[in-house]
Amino acid sequence: MGKGGGCVPSKNRASVAVSDPHPTPDQPKSTAGEISRNLRIFIVYYSMYGHVHLLAKMMKKGVDAVDGVEGVLFKVPETLPLETLEQMRVQPKDDGVPVISAEEMVEADGFLFGFPTRYGSMAAQMKSFFDSTIDLWEDQRLAGIPAGFFVSTGTQGGGQETTALTAVTLLAHHGMVYVPIGYTFGSGMTNLESLRGGSPYGAGVFSGDGSRPPSSIELDLAHYQGKYMATILKKSLPHP
Repeated sequence: MGKGGGCVPSKNRASVAVSDPHPTPDQPKSTAGEISRNLRIFIVYYSMYGHVHLLAKMMKKGVDAVDGVEGVLFKVPETLPLETLEQMRVQPKDDGVPVISAEEMVEADGFLFGFPTRYGSMAAQMKSFFDSTIDLWEDQRLAGIPAGFFVSTGTQGGGQETTALTAVTLLAHHGMVYVPIGYTFGSGMTNLESLRGGSPYGAGVFSGDGSRPPSSIELDLAHYQGKYMATILKKSLPHP
């Protein structure tokens, strides 16, 4: 990624009101005892038909189940005109979830990004939001922050893994730390008796034509990933 002919990003980060759990190399690390608020994992997503939204809500429940960590839901801006959304039979959303701005991202201690797939990669709405984070990239203000992905696809071969894998490049350019779930969900990852979205890269749901609701195992995996990410975030802090 580049701007202005490939400038070199600086290492300065904006100051925050509390000790920063993700310091830059020239900044002393905080101890767990210095953190005066809950750690916050921003669950930032785009959902067209509601499937990713449902996973995001389960992610939040999983995050909130870990003491000292809280999940905060955010949507990214819609880029399609209303007329196009109506033709695609997309219902208006009034879910009370705020739309995030790029500058708000520096307030997070961790991220879970959710989005549907489009031809094996993330939806344009999420890519457009990441493109708006150029100023954060220039100063590497998100460097060192852990992040994970969850996705929605229409079919079993629709990109559950490639959508997450191709999104890793965005984290790499920001210097963020990718946290996949691997096979830590146990037998729920290897059970072949039921149809299930999700992969070692993160939770997922099969949406079909938009009418298939998430299954209980898909929701359970989303809850697990939220809890897993919160646990990893706490472990990443230095002990006092």
